[in-house]
Amino acid sequence: MSQVATAKQREVQRIVDALSLAIAQHRLKPGRRLVEAQIVEALKANRNHVQAALQRLALQHIVTIEPNIGAMVAHPEAQEAREIFIARRAIESAIVASITPTQMAQFADDIDAQQKAEHAATGQQDRRDIVRELSAFHLLLAKVSGNKVLSEILSNLMVRSSLIVALYQRNDVPSCQCAEHGAILTALKAGNTEEAQQIMLAHLNELEAELDLTEVVSEELSLSQALL
Repeated sequence: MSQVATAKQREVQRIVDALSLAIAQHRLKPGRRLVEAQIVEALKANRNHVQAALQRLALQHIVTIEPNIGAMVAHPEAQEAREIFIARRAIESAIVASITPTQMAQFADDIDAQQKAEHAATGQQDRRDIVRELSAFHLLLAKVSGNKVLSEILSNLMVRSSLIVALYQRNDVPSCQCAEHGAILTALKAGNTEEAQQIMLAHLNELEAELDLTEVVSEELSLSQALL
């Protein structure tokens, strides 16, 4: 019985991950309807598992479910956008504060690979790749910290941040924060925790300042295209 439950949990998580990734990479836009039958077909999934995944995403405020309408990608309001960045400043400051030079050394290969991928993405000016790699930097720091609770909270905040960026960012292509990311890493490697926190907070302030709080209408992919 436990094996069946475990298999179901893994399948639901697979669907959650696929939808979250599509949202985080702006392949599914805010307000986009999430038709269960299309998700079932695109992901070769069980309808009950899809429903469970959508319910979980709704609890995380990534998806909204309305009677007689169904599920759709969340469409955060301006006030929620501000609150998300307040939360990110608190969580990411705590993450940075807990990272030691020893931990940085342990994850040196992962950090180096992420930075190379980030520079490559920004050099190509591909929005999807840039969004993915800029987000990967923040999630990697959470992994380096070793704090699973903070990592889980940040993972949710990053997906919700992607919705905000998709709606409110002024520029179509996200600006490159490679220099700021590099400065944070340099400070952490040297054990300058307070400096790293200050740079991170300034970095997040700059990201929030790029928002113009006006909605943007852009061309949408089909649900199948977004998930595949």
